Amino acid sequence: MTPPEGKTSWKKAAVVAVPALAAVAAMAVGMAEGVLASSFAVSGSAFQVSSGELSSKGLASYVHVDRSADGTGHPVVLLGIGDATLSDICQSAQVDTPLGTVVFKLTAGGRAGQVRASNLVIDSEDLVGDAAFGRVQLGRDASTLDAVPGVQGEAGQFGLQASEVSVSGVRSHARSATGGDFKLKGLSLDVNLNGKACF
Repeated sequence: MTPPEGKTSWKKAAVVAVPALAAVAAMAVGMAEGVLASSFAVSGSAFQVSSGELSSKGLASYVHVDRSADGTGHPVVLLGIGDATLSDICQSAQVDTPLGTVVFKLTAGGRAGQVRASNLVIDSEDLVGDAAFGRVQLGRDASTLDAVPGVQGEAGQFGLQASEVSVSGVRSHARSATGGDFKLKGLSLDVNLNGKACF
């Protein structure tokens, strides 16, 4: 029976909506578990990330290209970190405004306790620090990486992975960072004109 004009057949709407909602829910769960990489346009500039000490069970890495909203490509190394503990974390970005350069800065950890992250994916332009790797594999095909769930590149690409990694004095310029689970103790967020960046 056709519903009167201007009214909705909720049974018909449900038939269409339920599969769509299920697909969206599956994608959300997949992203939360790090199975799918978030796809979004990155900003035009990199931001700073630093930590006194980072350790992780699982590391997977390969070369990737991020794109900003205008289509410009930015070569990065994609770093997939499985189950990470950081002594502290600092993230800062410089933003030009009519008032001048504003520094957006986020810090956590330190005296408040360790920062924890799982299935963290960082698109980085560089990474500096003193590192130790466990069971490292250099030159592995990026499509076969399995140290971090969901972090794989295209077949034939150069890949790197390790069963565990520890890095002290971490400094990086990154284009993006996404994580399935991020726990920040002692979170502090500051926005200051001509403020001080992480390093």
